[in-house]
Amino acid sequence: MSALFTFLWGFAMGVILLSLVGGFTAGFILVERKVSARMQMRIGPVHTGPHGLLQTVADMIKLMMKEDVRPARADRVAFNLGPLLTAVPAVMSFVVLPLGAGVVARDLNVGVLYFLAVPSISVVGLVMAGWASYDNYSFLGGLRAAAQFISYEIPRTLSVVGVVVVAGTLSTVRIMEVQTIPYAVLLPVGFVVYLITSVAELNRGPFDIPEAESEIVAGFHTEYSGLRWSLFFMAEYGGMFAASAFATVLFLGGGAGPLLPGFAWFWLKTLALVFVLMWVRWTLPRFRADQLMALAWKGLLPAALINLGLAFVVLFLVR
Repeated sequence: MSALFTFLWGFAMGVILLSLVGGFTAGFILVERKVSARMQMRIGPVHTGPHGLLQTVADMIKLMMKEDVRPARADRVAFNLGPLLTAVPAVMSFVVLPLGAGVVARDLNVGVLYFLAVPSISVVGLVMAGWASYDNYSFLGGLRAAAQFISYEIPRTLSVVGVVVVAGTLSTVRIMEVQTIPYAVLLPVGFVVYLITSVAELNRGPFDIPEAESEIVAGFHTEYSGLRWSLFFMAEYGGMFAASAFATVLFLGGGAGPLLPGFAWFWLKTLALVFVLMWVRWTLPRFRADQLMALAWKGLLPAALINLGLAFVVLFLVR
């Protein structure tokens, strides 16, 4: 009986998280189109629904009705698995994220390790999608994605290790609870490194090398259409929210704040970081491939090591 209950509980949480990520994707796409329009002095979506609020819904219906095209020489199994291996880890990363006081699917004692490990599976999906398409541009985009992800995963992990050293725990809930002073104040270098590396791992501008339209058409998803194509963007926007929520937990004290309830503070901080990621995308020009690698290995990696040293200093002073 307990095994059946565990299975049903896990299934229900999976459905809830999938619906949550799908809702975030639809909402953030509309918000980003509005934000980019303002920054570029355009109007943006205005005709579909009041103030263009139904534009994303119309786009979703269009995607569901599009013909499902697959290249004749593509590897059928790998071609179908690529989008799934990209989107599912983005949904799974929400399992350990406390979206408010006591609102968490599972409080694991290795929650930080889980969050860093599970989304990294998505790079396998990107490489698989590029290779299975049997297209040179797609394959090049997949290789770029793998190189970029591996390069930026190292400084990102080191920036998080600094927080773990100071907090003394790998539980996301516990880290949020022990922050009397936000770790963004104690470890500002780690906070900045985490934000930059998160943007790079999400393949968002100015680090969108794997899908640079001016060079490789659309990168790893060039040959995809319809719902399979939309899964890549569900992973991107779901990952953007997850990375922002994780930064709120690790560096901004979670729901800590005056006057407003903790749930409100958590969402305000997370949505503010989401806006920052959108702002950066539509402000900075795209990096060249050599600049991108140089930033990771010559800039962010030394900065992450310095942050780790500062974490030990902070730990010594606190204790």
